[in-house]
Amino acid sequence: MAYEVSGVVARAQGEPVTVEKVLVPDPGPGEAIVSVRACGVCHTDLHYREGGINDEFPFLLGHEAAGVVERVGAGVTAIEPGDFVILNWRAVCGVCRACRRGRPWYCFDTHNAAQPMTLADGTELSPALGIGAFVEKTLVHSGQCTKVSPAAEPAVAGLLGCGVMAGIGAAINTGQVGRGDTVAVIGCGGVGDAAIAGARLAGAGTIIAVDTDARKLEWARSFGATHTIHARDRGEDEIVAEVREHTAGFGADVVIDAVGRPETWRQAFYARDLAGTVVLVGVPTPDMRLADLPFIDFFARGGSLKSSWYGDCLPSRDFPMLIEAYLQGRLPLERFVTERIPLNGVEKAFERMHRGEVLRSVVVFD
Repeated sequence: MAYEVSGVVARAQGEPVTVEKVLVPDPGPGEAIVSVRACGVCHTDLHYREGGINDEFPFLLGHEAAGVVERVGAGVTAIEPGDFVILNWRAVCGVCRACRRGRPWYCFDTHNAAQPMTLADGTELSPALGIGAFVEKTLVHSGQCTKVSPAAEPAVAGLLGCGVMAGIGAAINTGQVGRGDTVAVIGCGGVGDAAIAGARLAGAGTIIAVDTDARKLEWARSFGATHTIHARDRGEDEIVAEVREHTAGFGADVVIDAVGRPETWRQAFYARDLAGTVVLVGVPTPDMRLADLPFIDFFARGGSLKSSWYGDCLPSRDFPMLIEAYLQGRLPLERFVTERIPLNGVEKAFERMHRGEVLRSVVVFD
């Protein structure tokens, strides 16, 4: 028996999304049906609509979601109907070379549901990041469901499913920010602000926010930035010098590039202390190239240059811990939710996101 529900579909590149009937099959072995309670509007969903991920239209958009397990398929034991879960797009396989080496956060063969969800005419949908959660019910692999405390508000909890987790993890997991460290974050949208919140949670002493938008710098302060640098109309050398001014002339222990452009990465490279760490969590486009850097600088400055994949997170480890920090008042996840919208409000939310007016719009289901 298939469930007939409403979902947000992108039928063609660049065209406005539509709310359409979606057929969701009964869960097969290893699968689960989740009744979605809330789903954040992420830049990745817009990239899908614009054809920036792949061309496998039509897409069922949405992936930053929390909900309640409704049914499970054969062989599923880790979750059961009634569990409150956050959905994730890195359900680890447990058997690939990364998993066997004890590094499941790098899993190279993550799981998705085997069965497709379809439109009413039978057209198969490509679910965004293997989830597809701008829909009343979605079909996922059971490993994509992480059980957390039901005391968390769904609109808040679901944000750990992508951007917020990417930023927090960039600070805590990839950058390994520690107590008393100095941290600079370049780019203070949702991911950058999450990195700031993560650095604060980890006990960083100085947290420097860098952005070209004064409003975003105010947001950064609300998440824990101790200093801000307004970068508009300023050269790279000026920005690096100011980071050094706020770190006793040395540079930051960890610099997180949440923009992902060659110029911001260079700023990060030179704004760190000797033996410091650069973390790239902003996603570059395929055409971008790093300009020449003196090779001696790579050697002489030492330290680490890292890329952060989804905050190097392990959902089963990180989601429950971060939800508990939120419930204890130590992690202000609720501040990321700028507005709550209905299912038919996604297209307008894309426009507000593109203009930088929101951190997150969140679709909330009754």
